Amino acid sequence: MRQGELVGPFPSAHDRPANGAISRPATDWEQRYRRTVITGDTVTTAFVVAAIGNFFGVRDAADWHEKWGILAFGTWLLVLGALAVGRAWSPSVLGQGAEEFRRLGRSLFMATVVLALGGIALTSRNIKLWIFVAVPAIAVVTMIARYLLRLWLHRERKEGRCLRPVLAAGSPATVHDLITRTRRFPHLGWRVDAVCTTDGLGPDGDRVAGVPVVGRLTDVADHVRRDGYRVVAVTPDPHWSPHRLQRLAWNLEGSDAEMVVAPVLMEVAGPRLHIDAVLGIPLLRVSMPAFTGGRRVVKGVVDRLGAAVLLLLFAPLMVGVALLVLTTSRGGAFYRQRRVGKDGREFTILKFRTMVVGADRARAELADLNEGAGPLFKLHRDPRVTRVGAVLRRYSIDELPQLFNVLTGSMSLVGPRPPLPEESAAYGPDIRRRLLVKPGLTGLWQISGRSDLSWEEAVRLDLRYVEDWSLALDTVILWKTLRAVLYGQGAY
Repeated sequence: MRQGELVGPFPSAHDRPANGAISRPATDWEQRYRRTVITGDTVTTAFVVAAIGNFFGVRDAADWHEKWGILAFGTWLLVLGALAVGRAWSPSVLGQGAEEFRRLGRSLFMATVVLALGGIALTSRNIKLWIFVAVPAIAVVTMIARYLLRLWLHRERKEGRCLRPVLAAGSPATVHDLITRTRRFPHLGWRVDAVCTTDGLGPDGDRVAGVPVVGRLTDVADHVRRDGYRVVAVTPDPHWSPHRLQRLAWNLEGSDAEMVVAPVLMEVAGPRLHIDAVLGIPLLRVSMPAFTGGRRVVKGVVDRLGAAVLLLLFAPLMVGVALLVLTTSRGGAFYRQRRVGKDGREFTILKFRTMVVGADRARAELADLNEGAGPLFKLHRDPRVTRVGAVLRRYSIDELPQLFNVLTGSMSLVGPRPPLPEESAAYGPDIRRRLLVKPGLTGLWQISGRSDLSWEEAVRLDLRYVEDWSLALDTVILWKTLRAVLYGQGAY
């Protein structure tokens, strides 16, 4: 089977050369995956339009071919045209983060606007059905189809398949960091196959983190054209002056490779990052983080409404869990603990009790067995945890009562982990930035490994959330939390 080949609609395996040599990478899987996405969007859109048209059209069967049929076909054609114009099928975004779904949403919104304007121009009375029913239904179905395709792609990538071959060019230290991150997060689709450094050498002779060094930084374009890498990742090195970066970009013109430059001046991303051209100079503009304003008001409203809805949905489960905790061990059903919230204000957090009575007093006796990083206290097999408590912790059911904290405004659905008072007292100025926003029921730490994370990584994720917060990021975190909870990874 050829490298990157697909079986049916989905990507299949390609093999890395056994001897570590760099072979010319194929891109067949990218083309086939794109065709699969386009076919999926076309078929799902046609199915939704046909289903809605048939369901509502039978009420006016005599007029079906003249009105309903034309509107159905026109809506289908308009949606596909909007997806093409909105670049929702661009290979650079397929399977790559939230941008794929943003483009899909913008394209469907564009189709809705055009459809509404067309209905006004044609004075059609039936256009409301297609605007308020058909397009939203298309959005739901196509996003679900895209998400299922992405799940398959991510699973393939975790197995080492369907990855974009990357040539990393920079200092050995920064390239090593890039290689480590791509291996830790294979679902992003990068595999560093070769490295170029200033002198053509790495800390291990001819390798950096096990990846072969194939040449010097001055040879990057030649290697890309000869070996066909899909991405050139430029990492910091004193060699990279503005003129040399511009020359490299010129030399890569005409190849299939995209050039990605990591500024690493600060770890800021998302909606705060903008690129402006001033006097012909590209400037990276970083806007101030938003801790107040309209978006924060929206977040507060969503938090309270979401908490109220979730409490209603989980009320039977919570009653059952409370009774189970009461009947299987001595003590109350709930555990109350002081935590530190926004601006350093303390509040009482609610959880289902998962430990025996007096667990706090017994903590000092277990101090020597602490497996937690930094100021955190964690044990994989904590003798204080009850049998029922172990199950509740594994699936985060013990945290459901925190919905009351969200409802009363001391917590948010999404935010940094709420620290203990003794933890926050040891915070330095940098880490105290975690307290600029409300702590969350879930967050980046929840979907990235929970208790398996090192202290430094947990802090980095919390600070990243504080700096790069957006409503879109909250939505992604809430969606991924469900999967993290179901698998129970990093929970103990």
